[in-house]
Amino acid sequence: MRILVWHRHGSWTTSFVHGPHTYLVPTTADRGPDGRGRSQTVPWPDSAVEVEPGELHDQRIDVVVLQRPDELELTRLWTGRRPGVDLPAVYVEHDTPRGPAGPDRHPVADRDDIPIAHVTHFNQMWWDNGRAPNTVIEHGIVDPGHRWTGTVPHAGVVVNEPVRRSHIAGTDLLPRLSGGAPLDVFGMRVRDLPQVLGCDRITPHEDLPQPKMHAELAARRVYLHPYRWTSLGLALLEAMHLGMPVVAVAATEVSEAVPPEAGVVSTRIDALIDAVAAFTADPDRAREAGEAARRAALSRYSLERFLTDWTALLHEVRR
Repeated sequence: MRILVWHRHGSWTTSFVHGPHTYLVPTTADRGPDGRGRSQTVPWPDSAVEVEPGELHDQRIDVVVLQRPDELELTRLWTGRRPGVDLPAVYVEHDTPRGPAGPDRHPVADRDDIPIAHVTHFNQMWWDNGRAPNTVIEHGIVDPGHRWTGTVPHAGVVVNEPVRRSHIAGTDLLPRLSGGAPLDVFGMRVRDLPQVLGCDRITPHEDLPQPKMHAELAARRVYLHPYRWTSLGLALLEAMHLGMPVVAVAATEVSEAVPPEAGVVSTRIDALIDAVAAFTADPDRAREAGEAARRAALSRYSLERFLTDWTALLHEVRR
C-alpha cells in the first residue's frame, strides 16, 4: 500500500514507517509541523519517501493516516481528495481528552466513514467517539535493546517542555520526588528546570539525539514517570525496553503497562519517593525489576504486533 502520513509524534511515526508499505511523508521547505519530512535524528527505512505538497495531486495514495484535525483539510487541499469520501482514511488518536473529566467529543465523532484508532484503551474509554467506528492499536516500539547498566545511582526522567506542561507532566512533583534520589531530566527545553523549580537535585540533559539519550538513560538506576495526564508516554515504554525498573504515577494507562514485578506504580508521593530510594540503593533489585519490565514491554508492545495490527486495519479500511 501507499500510505500518506505526516511526521508527528516522532517515536510513533518511527515505528509506523517500519511496516511493509510505502509511506508518503509530506515535506515543506521550512520542515514545520505540516511538513517535517523524514526524521533527521533517527534512522528510517527507505520506504518512507518525502513528498512535497504540490506532488501529492498526482500520487497514487491508497489510504491516509490522519493525526490532527487540520489534516482533514490539508489532505483535501494537497491531494484533491476528501478523507473518508474519495480516499480511505484512519484517524490516529494519540492524546487523552483535554478533560478534566467532562465529555470531550472527538473531532471525527460525527462521521462514520473515518474510523478512530486509539493508542490506548484508556483513550478509547474516555473520548466521546460518537458514531465513528473505533478501535485500539496499542503502541509498538523499535527495540533499542537491553542496555541498562544502572551505573549512575540517579533516577532518569524524560519529558519535553516540562515548564509549559508542568501539571500534565507532573513537573511540579519533581522537587519532592528528588528526595528519593537525584533526578536527571532528559528532553526538549529542560535547561532552566532546576532554576524554575528551585531544586539543586535536578540536572537537565537537553536535546540529546535519541540513541545517545537511550545510552545515558540506561545508565541511570531507575526510570521515573511523573505524568498525571498523558496517553501513555512512549519514553516509558522505551525505558522498559532498555531494561529499566519503573517508578510511576498511577494515572491513565500506566497501571496496565507496568506489571507489579517491573516496578512501583502509585498515587502516593511518599510511596514513589521510597521506591526511587529503594531501587537506587539496591542494584540487584533494580536489575531484576528492569528485566521484568523488558519482558513485559516485549510481550505487549512489540514492533511486530504493532505493525501486524496496523496492516490489518489499513486493509479493512480499503475494502
